[in-house]
Amino acid sequence: MKNTIITLALFTVVASLKTMAQNTVLASAKDKKATTTAINNPIIKDKYTGDPAALVYKDKVYLYAGHDEAPNDFNFYKMNEWLVYSTSDMVHWQEHPVPLKVTDFTWATSDAWASQVIERNGKFYWYVTVSHGAINGKAIGVGVSDSPTGPFKDALGKALVTNDMTTQTKIDWDDIDPTVMIDDDGQAYIFWGNSVCHYAKLKANMTELDGEIQTITLPNYTEAPWIHKHNNWYYLSYAYQFPEKIAYAMSKSINGPWEYKGILNELAGNSNTNHQAIIDFKGKSYFIYHNGATQPNGGSFRRSVCVDRLFYNKDGTMKRVIMTTEGIQN
Repeated sequence: MKNTIITLALFTVVASLKTMAQNTVLASAKDKKATTTAINNPIIKDKYTGDPAALVYKDKVYLYAGHDEAPNDFNFYKMNEWLVYSTSDMVHWQEHPVPLKVTDFTWATSDAWASQVIERNGKFYWYVTVSHGAINGKAIGVGVSDSPTGPFKDALGKALVTNDMTTQTKIDWDDIDPTVMIDDDGQAYIFWGNSVCHYAKLKANMTELDGEIQTITLPNYTEAPWIHKHNNWYYLSYAYQFPEKIAYAMSKSINGPWEYKGILNELAGNSNTNHQAIIDFKGKSYFIYHNGATQPNGGSFRRSVCVDRLFYNKDGTMKRVIMTTEGIQN
C-alpha cells in the first residue's frame, strides 16, 4: 500500500511538472507573438502628415498627404507642400521626392490643404486646396504629371473652382477638400466643400467643369467628402460634426438620391479633424485616415496618417472602422 501511495505521489508530481512546462511554453509563445507584433500606425513616423488620399495603380498604392509643418507652439495649420509615398503591401512605405508645392501654382498664396490624385489615359491629375491670391478664399487647383510620383505642374494656370463660384454659405473656406471619381461610363465627377457638399461633372480633359455645380444634403455634413464605388454601390463618406467623426451615405447612382447610413469612424485621437480615403487593394479594403496621436507633439495641427482594415456587410453597408495602434500586419 505504501509503495502504491508513493507511486501515485510521484505520478502527480510528474504530471504537475509536465503541465507547468506546457504552460511555460505556451506563455513563451504568446510573449514571442506579442513582441513580434509591429506598431504600424502611424505609417509615417518621421514627418507629420494629414488629409490622406490614395490611388491604386499597377499593383501599388500611392499615398498623397499634406505636410503638417506647424511648430510645437503654433496652433494652426502650416502647410506648404504635399508628399507622396508608395507601397506594394500596405505595410512598407517608400517616400518619394516632394512632388508638388503651393508655389507651383503662381496664382496661389498658401495652404497645401486636402487633395486627391486620379489617373486618366496615362496622366495623373492632382486636385488640391489652396488659398487664392486674387480672389478671396480657398480655391481648387489642378496639377498634372506623367507619373504618379510627379513632379506635377499646374495644369491650368488658374483655379478650377474659386470661392465666388459657390454662394450657399458666406464663409470663405467652403471650396476645399476635392475628391474625384471616374464612373464606369467614363464620366468624371468632382465633389468638395465645407459646410455644403458640392459636386459637378468634369469634362474629359479633367481640367474643366462640365455643367452646373450642384449640392447634396447630408446629415451634419462638415467637410472631407470621399467618393468611391464598391460592388455596384456608390459611397459618399464625409467628416461629420466637429470635432469630426466620419459618416457615410449610399446610393445606386452617383447622382443620388443618397441614403444616410451612420457613423463609420469615431473621433481620431486628439485631432479635431478627420479625413479619410477608402480603397480596395489586392482583394482587401482599407480605411486611411489621420489622427494626432504621435507623441509628444502630435495634435490637430501636427497630424499623422494611419491605415486600418475596412469591412462590408452582405447588404453593402460598411462596418464601423476599428482604429488600431498595430495597423496593417504582414
